[in-house]
Amino acid sequence: MDSIISSSFAISLLLAIFIPTMLYVLSFAVSFLFSYMKELVSEVHRPPIVGTVFDLIKHFNTLFDYLTSTARKYPTFRMIAPFHDRIYTCDPANIEYILKTNFSNYSKGEYIYSVLKELFGDGIFLADGDRWRHQRKLASYEFSTRNLREFSSTVFRENAVKLAGKVSDAVAASKALEMQDLFMKSTLDSIFKVGFGVDLNSLSGSDDFGSQFTKAFEDVNASVYWRFVDLFWKLKKSLNIGSEAALKRNVKVMDEFVFRLIQCKRQQMKTERTSNNKEDILSRFLIESEKDPKNMTDQYLRDIIFNFIIAGRDSTAGTLTWFFYVICKYPLIQDKIAQELKEVTKADPKVPIGEFATSITEEALENMNYLHATLSETLRLYPAVPVDAKNTDEDDILPDGFRVKKGEMLNFVPYAMGRMTYIWGEDAEVFRPERWLEDGVYRPESPFKFTAFQGGPRICLGKEFAYRQMKIVSAVLLHFFSFKLKDENKEAKYRTRITLHMDQGLHLFAFHRLQN
Repeated sequence: MDSIISSSFAISLLLAIFIPTMLYVLSFAVSFLFSYMKELVSEVHRPPIVGTVFDLIKHFNTLFDYLTSTARKYPTFRMIAPFHDRIYTCDPANIEYILKTNFSNYSKGEYIYSVLKELFGDGIFLADGDRWRHQRKLASYEFSTRNLREFSSTVFRENAVKLAGKVSDAVAASKALEMQDLFMKSTLDSIFKVGFGVDLNSLSGSDDFGSQFTKAFEDVNASVYWRFVDLFWKLKKSLNIGSEAALKRNVKVMDEFVFRLIQCKRQQMKTERTSNNKEDILSRFLIESEKDPKNMTDQYLRDIIFNFIIAGRDSTAGTLTWFFYVICKYPLIQDKIAQELKEVTKADPKVPIGEFATSITEEALENMNYLHATLSETLRLYPAVPVDAKNTDEDDILPDGFRVKKGEMLNFVPYAMGRMTYIWGEDAEVFRPERWLEDGVYRPESPFKFTAFQGGPRICLGKEFAYRQMKIVSAVLLHFFSFKLKDENKEAKYRTRITLHMDQGLHLFAFHRLQN
């Protein structure tokens, strides 16, 4: 009798899963077929159809190169997808229109929010309208303060010295380094200190819970990006199976860590009520939350923290990884940077690492033109965010004449843009820092041509902080060490995700640089 009941229950459970799944698949197929046929017979001036969402799935592991090869033929093109199409553009005129001229028509929108909310929530990257303006205003004020600028530079120098110590140990032991992992840990330590006033010490490996958080954060980053091509992620989420079940577990780990951080920080501030002039960003947001506890809840603060982490850690560490990869491919560029560092810092050749770091003043950073150009060239070809998505709020016509429809996802592709000859000239795919220099002085490009930091009202507030950190870290390491790829014949590949990380890490040998 019990076996009959068990079998009946199992059959009922299977039917409960199977029937909704088949209905979902059927509705999806009908919607996709209707959308595809409708677009084929449409006479309006629409971006050319180059494929479907299935092509995105097929090429997912090399997605950014696939978009690049397509963009060489069509600066603006379209991929058919159920419910709404995916439009991609590399046209700087279109991008200026989207990011600036008609900014109000291109939001993050409900679909993009639903895909990414576990990672970004209501933080500044996904927020629209009043919530975005509120965060933008607060963050803009904080980033403009002299105290934060000086405090962050001190933290960047301290962590660069710690990182140099790790490199020195590897030199002494004649061991290879996995630099991407070291950059991730170093920049994570920096953003936790600058952003949240916490000594995480992940570079030393002393915080196990911090390591769990980092692993969960990495997995969530990859999982939510897969949703853009996973046609069944909503169904899997509702059934709590597969990748969505794993995503839920990882988000729980992240939330526990961050909510504990908020509680500890709030308690610390209660016991240290001597001044409201706190140096770290989280303290200032907590002060603001006391004025508006209804809207600035712990969940809201959690979202803000996640946005700072992905901006302060993933973007900077990823760029440093690609930067060191490229300068190992071009050792003459590496030596030229080292020579510039000697000239602008005027440091004694035998000065200790810590003392050299203190010589990296604001004036010295300003004069590191070649280093700045090399970092920009890295970002041109290996942008931290390779694809950026917007939602079309109302029907519109882009500057290139193509019509876009309400609800469509409109993507601009920084990774592809850096490789377009119609933007950068015939040597677009050549790594050439000199393209950024005029009479030896760094010359910036239009943010709608060089889109690594976006442009218009949403231009990255942390742009100067990112350059400062990358220049300080690079200066400390390249002044004392030279670097060589462990396998000089291996071509680096990326992992397809929100931020451009190197697959399998960056394995280098370091050597003491001869000083004279």
